[in-house]
Amino acid sequence: GAGSGKTRALTYRIANLIDHGVKPWHILAITFTNKAAKEMRERVSSLVGDEGEEVWVSTFHSMCARILRRDIEKLGYTRSFTIYDDDDQTAVIKEVLKQLNIDDKILPVKEIKSKISDAKDKLLSPDEWFSQSERDFRAQMFHDVYSAYERKLRSSNALDFDDLLMLTVELFHSHDEVLANYQNRFRYIMVDEYQDTNNAQFELVRL
Repeated sequence: GAGSGKTRALTYRIANLIDHGVKPWHILAITFTNKAAKEMRERVSSLVGDEGEEVWVSTFHSMCARILRRDIEKLGYTRSFTIYDDDDQTAVIKEVLKQLNIDDKILPVKEIKSKISDAKDKLLSPDEWFSQSERDFRAQMFHDVYSAYERKLRSSNALDFDDLLMLTVELFHSHDEVLANYQNRFRYIMVDEYQDTNNAQFELVRL
């Protein structure tokens, strides 16, 4: 629960590991918000000093962005990819709806965004999502929008926030040497607010 000392337990565990001779770069601490990551980083540094700088303390998304900036070329993007925010995503979806001649009153933008995010949390491509759906007219419409949306992002060398996790999982699944590098590096993994992890985040931690 809130205020029960989860973050304190993690920061003291990091300090204790370093105290027992664990190299700080073998430690990964993941949390959910930038504010929490900054706070954890400061707490670790106040406990262990400069060595705290070498511990990877970050959110899921910034950790994945860092990994992808190194190796995303293996997935057919370039390292200079753009990360689309909420407004960019809305603009692309509106463009796609216009292109496919779909009325946003029938399939609202907000619903599309939510469904795309949910599909990516479950690590489902448009085709995989459709095969698990009702396969009715509405599902077909969403499948077409999701497919076109993905093509537009890829042609712009752009990722949305959910792609950061989904593509990192894809990278780990398809490139054993990349995964082995991070498995070798991070021997101690701690996740703050672990109860809030979704499927994609769980799969990342598991890998």
